[in-house]
Amino acid sequence: MKVLAIDTSANVAAAAVTEDDILLGEYILNHKKTHSQKIMVMIESLLNDLELTVQDIDLFAVANGPGSFTGLRIGVATMKALAHSVNKPIVGVSSLAGMAYNLPYAEHIIVPIMDARKNRVYTASYIWDEGFKELTEPEAITIEECVENCGEFLDTIFVGDGAVIHKEYIKEKLGEHAIFAPAPALMQRASSIAALAAQKAKKGKINNYLELKPVYLRKSQAERELEEKEKAQRKEEE
Repeated sequence: MKVLAIDTSANVAAAAVTEDDILLGEYILNHKKTHSQKIMVMIESLLNDLELTVQDIDLFAVANGPGSFTGLRIGVATMKALAHSVNKPIVGVSSLAGMAYNLPYAEHIIVPIMDARKNRVYTASYIWDEGFKELTEPEAITIEECVENCGEFLDTIFVGDGAVIHKEYIKEKLGEHAIFAPAPALMQRASSIAALAAQKAKKGKINNYLELKPVYLRKSQAERELEEKEKAQRKEEE
């Protein structure tokens, strides 16, 4: 089974093709968040280099959240369009699970942290224990709450852009119990999304292009600003 996967949930744009348990190719670009301009170019280049076409793909996979609202919309829309064009199944994979999967068979609990701005993060926790397992569900919380929760663990491996941004704070609070993933495993990798998608497909957990939606976890800035504006108007009317 050939899987085409992408991740545009953060600053990184990544695309990969796997066949069964073999990685055929992967492109990763961590330079500006211009996914609308680059992700299709990356997909086309990757397929061309592998001498494949979209018709050769059996399963489409995308990191569908949490993460950047714009990035998620671009990624999900792109893969839904490709899946629709060839009438093939599609699978959405948690962007947090994807990052944790970058560290196969790690001995410690893995906590991906994605920056959600204003001192908030998207996070969850995972462990390798007779397979890859989710310990806590994805949530949007403050970095203080995240680190406090990690205090319940012995040693914790951190991945993601939020781990980079808040590295000094994490080290201050957790000391030697905080471990930071090396550069090759620190950010999003589409090959991890592909591997998790293949596992879900084997269990029958697939979607058609109409069903898949982004997972935001919290309202967009525009929605929050509108709510604040409406609250202010109601106070004035009162």
